[in-house]
Amino acid sequence: MRPAPPRGFTLLELLIALSIFALVAAMAYGGLNTILRTTEAIDARAHALRALQLAWLWLERDLEQYVDRPVRGEYGETRPALRLATPEGDLVVFTRDGWSNPLGEARSGLMRVAYRLQDETLYRRWWTVLDRAQDSRAIARPLVQGVIGVRVQVLDDHRRWHAQWPPLDRDPQAPPPRPLAVELRLETRDYGTLRWLFRLPH
Repeated sequence: MRPAPPRGFTLLELLIALSIFALVAAMAYGGLNTILRTTEAIDARAHALRALQLAWLWLERDLEQYVDRPVRGEYGETRPALRLATPEGDLVVFTRDGWSNPLGEARSGLMRVAYRLQDETLYRRWWTVLDRAQDSRAIARPLVQGVIGVRVQVLDDHRRWHAQWPPLDRDPQAPPPRPLAVELRLETRDYGTLRWLFRLPH
């Protein structure tokens, strides 16, 4: 009895096998693409959350070392130790202590710091000198993106909130009010409204 000749795949069987392989590959690619998109979205949210946490830490570190030390502006005018809504566009600007000096340079341990919102990005700005000259320039660092708006208030020692500081309606004969706390309300695209409250040293 002669052995049967070897039998290969018919064209129909080959087409069916290729169709099944293409279907499985498409399903696998769809699942992998969904996983990659989800991972990218999670990474983006985690990055935004880390940026918010870093901004909060910078603000806390700066404000908890606030000192009542006015400075001299570029044209020799006196500027208060703490000021809201400056003509230069800063949300809040103030003097802080604790500027580390590991190299022992001949400079003060005080620093002038400001926070500014520009193009939906919250920036931290600082100067290398307190009493500035006309050529003094601030160093800026972006902290948080996707910030739509920021509102800043100061709580005084009479437990009153002020959107302008120093207060415009204060009695010039009376001693100036003392700031107790600073509140920032951030309108963000990803997390809605955030309320940050920082107590000032006194």
